[in-house]
Formats: sequence, structure tokens, C-alpha cells
Amino acid sequence: MNKLVLASLAAGLTLTVSTPAFAADGCGRGYHAGPRGHCRPNVRGGPVVVAPRLVVGNWYNGRGYWDGRRYWQNRYRHNNGWRYR
Repeated sequence: MNKLVLASLAAGLTLTVSTPAFAADGCGRGYHAGPRGHCRPNVRGGPVVVAPRLVVGNWYNGRGYWDGRRYWQNRYRHNNGWRYR
């Protein structure tokens, strides 16, 4: 009885130690295993878009001049500065 328990315990330990599981096994570089084992590419949903920095006093097409808080469509020079309508 003891020999049978020891033999089954030893067989179980050797199986768990000798078979490591890798998530990307067989998919190759740039791919990963999906939820059902199918290989999928390692990409995100869409292109990365970098937003431009807004500079005070610049004109932005379709929007107007940026004054730090909001866009103004019309501006003109007044007393060494700008006046917005």
C-alpha cells in the first residue's frame, strides 16, 4: 500500500515539474495565444494619435485662435495686444 502511494506521488511530482506551460508556445514572435488557443497578433486597436500642443495666440484651422481657455474666431490688434470679438 505504501509503495503504491509513493509511486503515484512520485509520478505526479515528475509530471508537474517536467512540463512547464508557456502562453506563447507555438505562436511565434509577435503573436500570443487567445482565449481558445488560437494565435493572435500582438497589436492594439488602432493607430496612436499624438495631440498637438496648444500655443496661446496661434490660429488653428477650423477652430480659431486659442487664448489659453477657449477658441476665438475673430481677433484684432488693440493697444499692443489682441482683442477678441
